[in-house]
Amino acid sequence: MLVRSDKGQGLAEYALILALIAILAITALGVISGSINGVLTKIGTSL
Repeated sequence: MLVRSDKGQGLAEYALILALIAILAITALGVISGSINGVLTKIGTSL
């Protein structure tokens, strides 16, 4: 009789979800970084 364990499958799913969140966060920071840089430059020049 073959006994199956779902622990490895659950761990793989969590790893995929974490990888997707990390990719989305990096992409969002890349898109937003230009506008953040502009705001910080404006603040720096006004001081």
